[in-house]
Amino acid sequence: MGGARLSNIHPDASAQRLRTIVAAATSLELRTPGHRADLINRHSLDPSGRIRIDLPVDSRLATDITHQREVAAVLEITDLAPTPVRDRVRGRCTLSGWLAPVTISDTRNDDEDLTVALDLAAVELSVDGITAMVDPADFAAAEPDLLAAEEAELLCHLDRRHPRTVERLCRLVEPRHRHGVQRVVPVRLDRHGLVLRLERVSGHRDVRLGFTSALRHSGELRERMAELLERGTACSRRTRTWLN
Repeated sequence: MGGARLSNIHPDASAQRLRTIVAAATSLELRTPGHRADLINRHSLDPSGRIRIDLPVDSRLATDITHQREVAAVLEITDLAPTPVRDRVRGRCTLSGWLAPVTISDTRNDDEDLTVALDLAAVELSVDGITAMVDPADFAAAEPDLLAAEEAELLCHLDRRHPRTVERLCRLVEPRHRHGVQRVVPVRLDRHGLVLRLERVSGHRDVRLGFTSALRHSGELRERMAELLERGTACSRRTRTWLN
């Protein structure tokens, strides 16, 4: 059974969490000897789990990779909450290895891109102040969370359009953890449940509201959210009964 617990993440394998971050990210920082670039909407994951990056074919980095055939590289991706909270960083991942050319394709506004792939050597995931190493093979084999592509839109919609729903969901949190809370914001949604950020004057606490069972497909989300809301309403009824 699901329940409220004080944690930002579900205890899934780190590999899936990291794969989800990479799949959902729209930007990353790329560093190689002598180069640093912030790339937006230029990376993807191929079916084998390799990260591919499209570089302008006339860039210095593309030229170096073309000539050297392999260049040491580090990718850094920051996972940010899509909703407006004080500390938006939900996690960071660092992937290091070697970039090698794959193919040249005409994919962006008729400009040629050099597509390179990262041969992973080491992967690191940092969440809630804890850093863990992830085996590159585990990362490649993992599947991203099935809500990864929709999470940002769903959270923003819940935050902006359904404040009363968020209020009802907050009733699932133990009263002692709600003491002094001035604002509640949804900050994460995955197949295991919803995470609420409880903000106080100083500091915050993240609480996970677990689904009764993990989603098997995204079509089950409406049902699972309805179950959470019903549990929140039931908690409110019990509180009123006890007070009366």
